[in-house]
Amino acid sequence: MNINATLFAQAIVFAILIWFTMKFIWPPIAKALDERALKISEGLAAAEKAKTELAVANKRVEAELSQSRNESATRLADAERRAQALIEEAKARANDEAAKIVAAARQEADQQVVKAREALREQVAALAVKGAEQILRKEVNAGVHADLLNRLKTEL
Repeated sequence: MNINATLFAQAIVFAILIWFTMKFIWPPIAKALDERALKISEGLAAAEKAKTELAVANKRVEAELSQSRNESATRLADAERRAQALIEEAKARANDEAAKIVAAARQEADQQVVKAREALREQVAALAVKGAEQILRKEVNAGVHADLLNRLKTEL
């Protein structure tokens, strides 16, 4: 065999192999590679979309947490104000009650002082009458001298 014919035959066989490969083998491989590249790009796009959605969700969660903190701080401040108001109201009621009790005690003490003065006046009047009886050596009639005894009480 001639080397030129062998080379020519090998070139024809190689050309047929290239044609067969380009016609039947290469399109499914290219299609599989394109599908794989498409899936990878879709996966990357989905990952990027999920990343942005996660960032948005994190911002929304932070906003809601901030709002919840503000609401709880507001409610706590309101509760403290209400508690302070209740304490002040209770103090005011206690002071009013204490003032009433003190006023009642003063009034009672004043009444007792008046009663004690009256009792003392009567005792002084009785002593004055006894003293006058002893000085005059005769009995003073309380019914007859009631006017005189009343004036004596008022003077004392």
